[in-house]
This record gives sequence, C-alpha cells and structure tokens, in this order.
Amino acid sequence: MNNKTFASDNYAGVHAEIMAALINANKQHVPSYGEDEYTRQAIAKFKNLFGTDTEVFFVYNGTGANVLGLSAIMHSFNAVICSELAHINVDESTAPEKFTGGKLITVPQHEGKITASQIEERIQRIGDQHHPQARVISISQTTEYATVYSIDEIKDISAIAKKHNLFLHMDGSRITNAAAYLQQDFRAMTVDAGVDVLSFGGTKNGMMFGEAVLFFNPSLAKHVKFIRKQAMQLHSKMRFIGAQFDALLTGDLWLRNALHANSMARLLYDEMSTIPAITITQPVQANGVFAIIPKQVIEKLQQSYFFYVWNEKKSEVRLMCSFDTTEEEIKAFVRLLKQLI
Repeated sequence: MNNKTFASDNYAGVHAEIMAALINANKQHVPSYGEDEYTRQAIAKFKNLFGTDTEVFFVYNGTGANVLGLSAIMHSFNAVICSELAHINVDESTAPEKFTGGKLITVPQHEGKITASQIEERIQRIGDQHHPQARVISISQTTEYATVYSIDEIKDISAIAKKHNLFLHMDGSRITNAAAYLQQDFRAMTVDAGVDVLSFGGTKNGMMFGEAVLFFNPSLAKHVKFIRKQAMQLHSKMRFIGAQFDALLTGDLWLRNALHANSMARLLYDEMSTIPAITITQPVQANGVFAIIPKQVIEKLQQSYFFYVWNEKKSEVRLMCSFDTTEEEIKAFVRLLKQLI
C-alpha cells in the first residue's frame, strides 16, 4: 500500500501525546460507560472552553455525532436545511434520514458555504401538514471545501434560525482547523454566535477515534443519553475516548496540530500555484487544497501519492494535510507533479 498520501486527515496516525494518554489509561481497571476519571476530566475541559452549562456526550465517529445531535432536536416529520455538499447529505449514506426519520433540504453552496438569505428561502409552508417542517439548520465548520465561516456569517445564520424558531447545528469535524484559521476561541464561533448543538471532531486532529456532541442548552440534552444508547454510540470503555480528548485539550495540543495542518496546506497551495497548468479552485483557509489537475496526470500521480478526485467531470482533486504532514512530502509531491506535467 502506498503510504504517501494527501487523501484525508483520517489517514494520519495517532499523535504521540494522545497515544501516551491511551497507554496511561490502559494501566488499570476503572468504571465503564463514562463513570471514570478520564471522561470526567475531559468533560470538565469542554465545559471550561464552552461554558459550564454545556452538556457533553462522547461517541465513536462523526456520523454518530451528527446523527445523535440531530436526533435530539427534531422529530421524524421535521427537515434539516443544509448545503448540497454537507457531509450529512453526501458522505453519511442515508444515516441522518434513517435515524432521525426526517428530510434533508439542500441549498446550493458557494465555496462550500450557504447564506442566511438562501436558508430563509427554504423555510416554507410552516404549519402545513403536507410539507416537511423545517426544524434545524446545519452548517459545517470547516466546510467540505475546507473553507471557514466567519463569526459574522454564523451569527447571520443563527439570526434566521431564531427568527423562525429553528435550531442551529454545526458539524465541527474540523472545528479545530477553523479556530486556528480565525484565531478565535471555540466559544466565539459557537455559543456566542448562536449555535445550539455542535459535533466536535477529534479523529481528524490526531485522535485514534472518538467525537463529542455538545449541547449548549441543557434542556435539549434531556433524552440524549437514551438516544445515544439506542444509536449504538455508547462506548463501554469510554475512558479511551475521554483520555484522548483530555490530552487533545491539554497544553493547546489541538491548536498545535491544527496550525501545522493548516500551514502545510498553505505551503502546498504556494508550491502548486507556481505551475501554470494547475488551477486552485477554492480559497485555502484550513487544511485542504482543491485544484484542477490535467486528467492524464492524475492517474500517474496517484501511483506515488494517493488522493481523492473530488469532481471527475472538472478533473478537480482534493488534497488534505494533517498534523503529521511534512514540508518534504509536499515539495516531493510538487516536484513529481511538475515532472508529469
């Protein structure tokens, strides 16, 4: 298998500090299902970052986090308004619709983002029993194009949500990369911006597995522990998720990892921009670069470096950087790209 990859930050290994935390948590018997000190410490760190009223629930993966968060705030006759590129719409199979019973209503995106005015156009026929009832707006931070919503953009969307009595959900599988780009703390782009429910990613930022679902209004989390169990997302040995988040949120490890991944993407952009045959298609704000590469080059390039073709018709590819991407890998990739072109 080719281990040179820009395919995904999911391909990366586990950060050494997080692996050490896992090994440390493995030394003794402790209570299960979250009744352990590791989980309590991690939850305390989340509350310190987001506010003491925050309710925190750990799950296995990103799809589980999104499904759990949405299931808690909607009924089966409700709808979620989201980008046409939203992970919940494109890359989570039909899990959100299967487990919530509701409908996804999509909005055309620009640079991965959707706007408050676009969303408001989709809020229709409220009270009409024949029509799915909009209940949630979901946005991704960072977006599927690795772009970042500004705090003002999130506040605008939140204002529309409140105007129509909807909830705002944020898929934050790469929220650490967004915070690093904005140079803001997590609370500024979530609680203070009007987000109600957040999926907080760990796997893409150096963890082995595990995500967190945060509810900023405790009343919304009333039945979440039962929904989590029903959705098969309750980890018996939860200390191994808790210990990882405890390490990730200690000493700004999350920030160090995200800053490095973002800076590697910027370096990749800078290097690729010198090649006339390459077109960068999206702003490079976080840890991904999207580019049009001549079709005849892609297959040869993939023999040495694996990455995903994002849009086959446009010959657009996605190149993702992670906490362990090196400058040498990027420069070698660009050298080969230049040779093939």
